[in-house]
Amino acid sequence: MRSAISFSTFSPILRWPLTNPKCVCSVSIPPAISEPEILEKPTSESLSHFPEDPNPKANFPEKISPESSFPGNSSSPYPRYSQDTVPTSQIHQETTPLSQNHVIDALLCHVNDPQSALRYFKRAETQRGFIRGVDAYCVLLHILVRSPETHGHARKLLNRYVSGDSDPSSVVFVDHLINCAKRFDFELDHRVFNYLLNAYIRANRIESAIDCFNAMICQDVIPWVPYMNILLTALVRRNMIGELRDLYNKMVLRGIYGDHFTVHVMVRACLKEGRVEEAEEYFRETKERGVKLDAGAYSIVIQAVCKKPNSNLGLELLEEMKERGWVPSEATFTSVIVACVAQGNMVEALRLKEEMINCGKPINLVVATSLMKGYCAQGNLDSALNFFNKITEDGLFPNKVTYSVLIEGCCNSGNIEKASELYTQMKLNGILPSVFNVNSLLRGYLKAPLWEEASKLFDEAVDCGVANIFTYNIMMSWLCKGGKMDEACSLLDNMVNQGMVPNVVSYNDMILGHCRKGNMDMASSVFSDMLARGLKPNVVTYSILIDGNFKKGDREKALDMFDQMLSLNIAPTDFTFNTIINGLCKVGQTSEARDKLKKFWEKGFIPSCMTYNSIVDGFIKEGNIDYALAVYREMCEFGVSPNVVTYTSLINGFCKSNRIDLALKMRDEMREKGLELDVTAYSALIDGFCKRRDMESAQDLFFELLEVGLSPNRIVYSSMISGFRDLNNMEAALVWYKKMINDRIPCDLGTYTTLIDGLLKEGRLVFASDLYMEMLSKGIVPDIITFHVLVNGLCNKGQLENARKILEEMDRKNMTPSVLIYNTLIAGYFREGNLKEAFTLHDEMLDRGLVPDDVTYDILINGKFKGDRSLTRPSHG
Repeated sequence: MRSAISFSTFSPILRWPLTNPKCVCSVSIPPAISEPEILEKPTSESLSHFPEDPNPKANFPEKISPESSFPGNSSSPYPRYSQDTVPTSQIHQETTPLSQNHVIDALLCHVNDPQSALRYFKRAETQRGFIRGVDAYCVLLHILVRSPETHGHARKLLNRYVSGDSDPSSVVFVDHLINCAKRFDFELDHRVFNYLLNAYIRANRIESAIDCFNAMICQDVIPWVPYMNILLTALVRRNMIGELRDLYNKMVLRGIYGDHFTVHVMVRACLKEGRVEEAEEYFRETKERGVKLDAGAYSIVIQAVCKKPNSNLGLELLEEMKERGWVPSEATFTSVIVACVAQGNMVEALRLKEEMINCGKPINLVVATSLMKGYCAQGNLDSALNFFNKITEDGLFPNKVTYSVLIEGCCNSGNIEKASELYTQMKLNGILPSVFNVNSLLRGYLKAPLWEEASKLFDEAVDCGVANIFTYNIMMSWLCKGGKMDEACSLLDNMVNQGMVPNVVSYNDMILGHCRKGNMDMASSVFSDMLARGLKPNVVTYSILIDGNFKKGDREKALDMFDQMLSLNIAPTDFTFNTIINGLCKVGQTSEARDKLKKFWEKGFIPSCMTYNSIVDGFIKEGNIDYALAVYREMCEFGVSPNVVTYTSLINGFCKSNRIDLALKMRDEMREKGLELDVTAYSALIDGFCKRRDMESAQDLFFELLEVGLSPNRIVYSSMISGFRDLNNMEAALVWYKKMINDRIPCDLGTYTTLIDGLLKEGRLVFASDLYMEMLSKGIVPDIITFHVLVNGLCNKGQLENARKILEEMDRKNMTPSVLIYNTLIAGYFREGNLKEAFTLHDEMLDRGLVPDDVTYDILINGKFKGDRSLTRPSHG
């Protein structure tokens, strides 16, 4: 800001030779507006045009100095020149400087003839020794704005003046204009102040313009709206939004709200700062005040509000535009269509697209790409691809964004072949794929899964330098989830060798992969490497490690990791809390999990249905069905609604504890709450009835399961087969076995063991042998329970030699027979009276390191053995 210049004193009067007519003044001035005119010397007649005794109060300063006349005319205090001519010869002949007061006096003589005043001032500027000050300029400006013919001259004069380097500050200039008007009785015309404001803006002196504006406001000289708009526009262009708001608020305090162009400027200012809601509020208030708005104002506001998630207001304003007879621009249509698509309102977006075409506005690439994105979001890939084909036929050339939208849409829809085709087409059209395109296609290949294609694309991206940290993380995450930890480790090393720095996500994926494989030592090693690289673990890192240690059964290590996380001021998430509660339940510490829940609650954790489900299931697996029921009631009291998993766990628990009545009560409660039983719930109920040997009720539930549209699974069929086996009804059991096969549900080891056990008990050895061979042909390896069933069944039917061969088969499979199997064989030989073989088996037991139990010695001493079926595989096996 320039310092104010004192106008109470002037530069010393200088004299110069006539051959060098340079002007000298108290401040430097720019060149004159035009070349000085050559004028004739004034005559006495021309001098008589000035009054002898003008009113000093009307036109002149109150105190007139001797220098107030032209030099050489000291006999009179006032100039005696005509309004049209100045004695040029006299100017050239005299050497006394022309002071500011002289100029002001002369200008005031021309107050009613602005053109003459201007001509005089131009000529005076060329006189040697002309001392110019701001007051002379102010007087001239006040004279010029009195006539419409000289308004343009006033503007030019100001533009020239403020473009100099030595003029006073804008605040001082405004003060002088005010003071001059008061001193010389000029009517205060606001036009001159607005011209001054505009001159500062034109000269790109924005700070001075702001000062000028503020000075005008302080003097109650209100800037005109057009000039205010010019200043506000300049501030927006320079991102001086704070200053803009300040100036506009000062106008509002004086009741000036602007016009439709002000709306344009203010909305643009709001958008520069991302204040969409403020732009919307400003527009609404402007409308309520009755400001006349034009189509442009509506358009810019529509484009602003369409940046919000809700496009309803954009649609409303668009309709208002049409009601007023305005045809929305292409940009306006585009904004609303894009907003509708973002909101998921494809019906309205497509309607506006047709309306846009009907209004003569062509579909542009932004609209087309947005509509394709909307189709993809709906899962309607065919429509997106059809629209893509149409716009290319119509001459629109897709860009990188268009291809990106379609490639992503194809990958999400599982059409990886089309995604790959578009990716290739993109490159053929000279559009270099971005890393976003590579990553989208890479995810699609891995999801397919097409490992070779994914690997090739990845290598290409690395070779081209396109791959980024996200590209590597996508590959690493897939490898870790698939348990391919050696490949994942190699990829991590390769990433580092390529100069790519692994981030927290990279290490989290590696840690998760090792935890899923149960390799907690490697998980800890990766965690240590992460710390060594200076990376700070986040809540996800610790949650993964906590979960991994719990799954390994290491409760202490899991809780230590949790304490370490808290010591680092890493706030646990709901996932972390649920992981701890679920982990404690899995390791048989459900009571502790319940206590932890109370402590977590105090820390602000709000348990979900999943939290309570873990505790309910934990108590059920521990056999504490009453505690499980208490937790169920507790969750209901706290307003957490049980879901199907909750009820299924309770039904399963009640059925296993033979409290089928409570299980049915839970089923009825489920239905009252509008919850439908799933296959797991039906399976638990069916198994419960089968264990009670109520096969009629079990079959009713089975057919009910079919009626509600569910498909029975292996567990359901195994329960039915076991139920009929327990009733010694192997015919019915085999019917369910055949039905299971017909439904293409493969039998597992438990189902085969159940069938073989039942058939052997009925003496159907051949059929049992055939099922056993069928089982082996499917690659199902018998376990200790299966071998016990075979030995027990053969011994009961006197097939001791065949039963003894089972031991040999177990030896071939490197399986050690159990004490129960030896007891069964020993009892068989006792029954046959072959005591020698019975004691041989006893010695063999000892040689294998097996310790005979009480049953063994009871058989050997008393010859008694009661068949034990406790090892028969449960139906849920």
